[in-house]
Amino acid sequence: MKIRIHASTTLTSSAGPGLPLWQVAPTRDVAGRRLTDFMMLIPRLRSRPRADIERASRDIQAVLALHQDVVFADLNLKLNVLWVSLRPRPGAISELVAAIRLRVPEAVLVAHPPEPR
Repeated sequence: MKIRIHASTTLTSSAGPGLPLWQVAPTRDVAGRRLTDFMMLIPRLRSRPRADIERASRDIQAVLALHQDVVFADLNLKLNVLWVSLRPRPGAISELVAAIRLRVPEAVLVAHPPEPR
């Protein structure tokens, strides 16, 4: 099952396979400006009871609804991954990640190590 959270904060879900994320996630906003994105892993989310999955989804949706920079979000239960696309703003990703982790503490930001200086 896949749950998509869009800028309008409406949830839709489908049990069947959908389009690949690279075909769905926007890369530019309506004004043509490039977006930034991040991914969080939520270990074993899909194997939890249905009520826990719905709670995590509602908690994530509540956090994202408070941030006007968010343009698109996709919670993929098959992969236990949350993908968020947003308008770039210094500190926006850190703020969102921290807010999500307050509500869903097991969520982990997926990132590569910084380049050596």
